[in-house]
Amino acid sequence: MLKVAVAGASGYAGGEALRWLLAHPEVEIGAVTAGGNAGTTLGTIHPHLRSLADRVLLETTPDTLSGHDVVILALPHGHSASVSSVLAADAVVIDCGADFRLRSESAWTTFYDTAYAGSWAYGLPELPLAGGGRGRDDLAGTRRIAVPGCYPTAVSLALAPGLAAGVVEGDDVVVVAASGTSGAGKALKPHLLASEVMGSMSPYGVGGTHRHTPEIEQNLEAAAGAPVRVSFTPTLAPMPRGILATCTARVVPGTSAADVREAWRAAYADEAFVHLLEPGTWPATAHVVGSNHVVVQVVLDERAGRVVAVAAVDNLAKGTAGAAVQCLNLAVGLPESTGLLGSGVAP
Repeated sequence: MLKVAVAGASGYAGGEALRWLLAHPEVEIGAVTAGGNAGTTLGTIHPHLRSLADRVLLETTPDTLSGHDVVILALPHGHSASVSSVLAADAVVIDCGADFRLRSESAWTTFYDTAYAGSWAYGLPELPLAGGGRGRDDLAGTRRIAVPGCYPTAVSLALAPGLAAGVVEGDDVVVVAASGTSGAGKALKPHLLASEVMGSMSPYGVGGTHRHTPEIEQNLEAAAGAPVRVSFTPTLAPMPRGILATCTARVVPGTSAADVREAWRAAYADEAFVHLLEPGTWPATAHVVGSNHVVVQVVLDERAGRVVAVAAVDNLAKGTAGAAVQCLNLAVGLPESTGLLGSGVAP
C-alpha cells in the first residue's frame, strides 16, 4: 500500500483528491493538512468524506509530510515551491497548483507575482505530441509532477489532435470557455456569492490576462511543434463544477471534414479517459461531473475555414484531483486507470 499525504486538504481540490484516494485500492491515506483550518476535523469541512470525518487537519510542515510515499500538494499558487523543497527526493510529489507547470521563466513572471521555481514533468498523459508520443512518456517513474490547470486540460485536449496531425494552423486560435465557481477555490469572494452568480454569466481575465493562457500555448506548441498564439476568454457559469471549452482555429487549406474527424479519432481511440463523441452529439458538463472523463466533439466549419472543437471536463476531477491520481499511478508503475474508472453523476 502507498501511504499518501494531502496538503491543503480543506480546499476543494484537496477534498476532491481525498475522495479519489478513498476509492483507490493501493492507497492508504496518511496525513491531511491545512493552513488556517489546521486543528479542526475534516468532517466539519468536507462532511461528504464520512470515513475521514474524525481526522484532524494538521499543520502543513516538513515533519507532517515526511515519511509518505506520495505527497499531493493542493495549495494556493506560490506555496508549493517552498513546501516541496524540503521533501525527500525519493517521495513522489504531485503539485495541483501552478508553481511548476510553465517551462518559460518569462511566461511565469509575466502572469504570476512570485519567483519562478522551475518546471516539473507535466501531468497530461493524453496530450498528443509533435512527431508522435504522448504526455505520459515523461511520467513513468518520475518523482515530481505538475498537474495541469483545469482550463488548459480542456482546451489542450480539445485542439491538440489537430495540431499534432497537421490539419490545424496555430497562429489564430480562439477559445471561449465557461467554468463553474469551484474553479476559484473555497475562499469567500463577494462576486462568487450565490446571489451574484445565480442566473448570470460573466467574463473575467479578458484581453489575454488569464494566468492559464501561457500554459495553454505551451501545451498546444508541444502538440504542433511550432509557435501557437491563443486568444483565451474565460467566463463564469452559475454551476459549482465543470468546464465547457469552445475552441476554434483555422484549418490547413485542402483539409476535408473527414481528415479533421480522423485526426481526433486516431488521437483518442485508445484512451481510457478522453472520448470523441459520435457525430452530431455535443459535449455537456453534465456528461462528466464527478468523473475523470473528458468528452470532445469536433467539426469543420467549411464556410469559415475553421475547426470547432468543444470539450467538457469536471474541473475538480480530471481538471485537478483525478489527474493527480492518474499521474500517481503512472509515477509508481500502477495501471493508469487504477481507482479512476468510476462513472459520473447525473442528473
